[in-house]
Amino acid sequence: MIAIAESLAPTTGVCAACEVVGVPRSSFYRARQPKPPAVPRPTPARALTPAEREAVRQVLNSERFVDQAPRQVYATLLDEETYLCHWRTMYRILESHQEVKERRNQRQHPPAAKPQLETTGPRQLWSWDITKLKGPVKWHHYYLYVILDVYSRFVVGWLLAEAESAELAEILITTTCQREGIQPEQLGLHSDRGPAMQSKTVAQLLIDLEVAQTFARPYTPNDNAYSEAQFKTFKYRPGFPERFGSLAEARAWVQAFMQWYNYQHYHSALSLLTPAMVHHGQAQQVQTQRQQVLAAAYQAYPERFVGGQPSVAALPASVWINRPPEEV
Repeated sequence: MIAIAESLAPTTGVCAACEVVGVPRSSFYRARQPKPPAVPRPTPARALTPAEREAVRQVLNSERFVDQAPRQVYATLLDEETYLCHWRTMYRILESHQEVKERRNQRQHPPAAKPQLETTGPRQLWSWDITKLKGPVKWHHYYLYVILDVYSRFVVGWLLAEAESAELAEILITTTCQREGIQPEQLGLHSDRGPAMQSKTVAQLLIDLEVAQTFARPYTPNDNAYSEAQFKTFKYRPGFPERFGSLAEARAWVQAFMQWYNYQHYHSALSLLTPAMVHHGQAQQVQTQRQQVLAAAYQAYPERFVGGQPSVAALPASVWINRPPEEV
């Protein structure tokens, strides 16, 4: 407020400016006075000497006391008939060296590598995840396992169960690979770091199938964005219930959704083709037909197409999980 009064004073006068902003004139004039330089606080005569402070710090950081709080150290030394200083002084000494924290050497886990995965067609890279569906009563859930082809966005396999387990995941992965005709070293399988995903049984299965396994970084849902986006489409679908009355009811709803998603949903990232068209190699035929329709419309009404003859958007040449900067 004083700054506002200072800006108004040259035009309205000090009295009027102070009255407008509600600042006493005494405060206004006091703020104009130069501030005296800060005087360093003198060291009290009773303060510890630098050598004594360093000795206290060495005791606190010793192997014996490094994992104890200053209060614990203070009490322990008193019981041993030793007094160095008050525990508050111990805290101040540690604070001056930025040591009011865990003072032991901590094991630093190396950061997880950022996955950078590319796919140029169906059946090269799959993403899978598990989501919960609310059951008929509180705390009762059903677990939906979904395997998604990253390039075509086609749901190649799903399973609904009352539990999350590595054994069920193993069954789903095995049957899906068999149905899709996956050959050794053909496929990569990406997931987050859930218990089923990191289980030894799933890891051994993928080794046996010669399927490359990759993981998202911890607490980084964007590393598994395609599965997360598919789950969002699933749960925001009109008619998605607050709770499912039974496993059979939930399975019927999921079955209907997957049929719609794979065969009727025109995906915006697939040039408005359905996942099934892309996954089963029908994209070129559909796009050729669409181009013929657009060409006929242009010939009939060219004035309606300001930008010239329209063309069908092409499918992406590749799809990335975390595209490298040079590829953007």
